[in-house]
Amino acid sequence: MRSIRSCNLARTSSQRGFALLWAIGLAVLFFMLIELMLIDSARELKEAQRFRSRMVAMVLAENGAELAALRIADANRQFYDPDPSTDWQGTIDGRMDKNEQSGAFVIVATGETAGTERTKAEVRVEGYVEGAPPAANIVISFTRHTP
Repeated sequence: MRSIRSCNLARTSSQRGFALLWAIGLAVLFFMLIELMLIDSARELKEAQRFRSRMVAMVLAENGAELAALRIADANRQFYDPDPSTDWQGTIDGRMDKNEQSGAFVIVATGETAGTERTKAEVRVEGYVEGAPPAANIVISFTRHTP
């Protein structure tokens, strides 16, 4: 029969491992692509954790400044320096120095995050108080946020 005679065993035996080599090569390329995607996603996760830590530290520092500014118009308080408070997100620390003669005040507050990415931030607020309580007018000259 003609179809049986056209099947030459010598010709097919020389190409036997060709498909296997292609399959192995494609598998290696596929696994290399997966590894590159894993490396890239791990890098992006680390960047996202650093960004979150910076934002949490900034919010903690701002909260510390707000706590220090609670008694800003109180004539009986020249300074406010509470103990730092710590929770699961981090540490808040705030301090206010106030000059009664000029009414000037300086608030310095820091926040430090807890967790794997420890980050610190600082908020500095300077200003003055016009008038006497309870009708005091509080003027903020400038604020500086330092991540």
